[in-house]
Amino acid sequence: TSAIGAAAYVNWLAELIFSLVATGTTALVARHWGAGERDSAGQVATSSISLALGMGVAAAAALYLIAPVFGEFLKLEASSSELLVRYIRLSCFGQAFTSVLLIGSAALRGSGNMRAPMWILGMVSILNVLFSSALAFGVGPLPAFGMDGIAVGTVAARFAGFVLMLWLLVRGSAGLIAKPSWASTTDFATIGRVLRIGVPATADSILMWGGHFLFLRVVAGLGTGLKGEAIFAAHIVGIQIEAINYLPAWAWGTAAATMIGQCLGADRPDRARLGGHEAMLQSCVMAAIVMVMFLFGAEFIYDLMHEDPAVAVVGVPAIRVLALFEIPLSIVIVYAVGIRGAGETVAPMLINAFGIFLIRLPVGYWLGVEMELGLVGAWGAMGADITARAIAIALYFRYGKWDQKGI
Repeated sequence: TSAIGAAAYVNWLAELIFSLVATGTTALVARHWGAGERDSAGQVATSSISLALGMGVAAAAALYLIAPVFGEFLKLEASSSELLVRYIRLSCFGQAFTSVLLIGSAALRGSGNMRAPMWILGMVSILNVLFSSALAFGVGPLPAFGMDGIAVGTVAARFAGFVLMLWLLVRGSAGLIAKPSWASTTDFATIGRVLRIGVPATADSILMWGGHFLFLRVVAGLGTGLKGEAIFAAHIVGIQIEAINYLPAWAWGTAAATMIGQCLGADRPDRARLGGHEAMLQSCVMAAIVMVMFLFGAEFIYDLMHEDPAVAVVGVPAIRVLALFEIPLSIVIVYAVGIRGAGETVAPMLINAFGIFLIRLPVGYWLGVEMELGLVGAWGAMGADITARAIAIALYFRYGKWDQKGI
């Protein structure tokens, strides 16, 4: 659990770097689509996919080379660190395919097509379960490869999605046409527009990841020996489970970004703001359901997700604290992603940096380590960070001039 959970953070770093292109792609495609400029939208998508291919290969090579650094930094037990490095080096090859999947999805969503990415990424998830299970546990004459099988199964599933995404975009079957070529990699005018939006978004993503990774180091220092392993595993399980809220929140945020971009392209800033507010409210309904589930189903969640009772002892009270901050989390995500759809990426970056580096990390260390409140204290600090950012981003969405951003 510790090795794969830590590796998920590392793979997340690579995927966040792809936001260098994805954020700008969604904003520009949506703006052109809203203005009725379909050919210009396709030109943006084409250049973005070409960039994605190069970034995916570079990310795979970088992760393979620096994999040992992550195990050393987190100071995991020797066996966990060895598994972490091995898993990263096997799974990193999937980044070449993931880059096209994510950036292709960003382009399609900018055109208002949410269903094609849903079907493709849904297929990837199902194939991931099937391939990884078969390779991990063995089927018929196929031997069991254990954790190596999980990594290889993930890469295979992403390759299948990569092929389908390229096929849809090149044929224009999903409405948006993108045909990557050598010429598209030298379309510096379009690439420059994408990067002007994407660079602050990527800086935001890297700052976010750095803060989360440093917070992971704080969690790793909350205990030693078996107690420390239980705390770390409980944290990993809790963060994975919280995806049931933050992934739908990202979906509503993406819908908000598309509506905002298209409305601004159609010169309707009033509808852009209404779309963002509506997406936030709908996402908060989901967050309220998750909050109740975490409060009253904490024991069931940890019994389901981990066989060691020591992990549940640590995780159950902590996830009940985390439940109190699910609605602020949705507000942060939906408004921040929506604002990026207008091409405004600096303000969300500053707000996120403020919350993580001035609240989550110092307060988390103080409560978790100095005050010896363990995971409950660390997650309490995480909740304080989320709440502060929710207030700041909501005020900026209400009173800021992000809807006047020219791209």
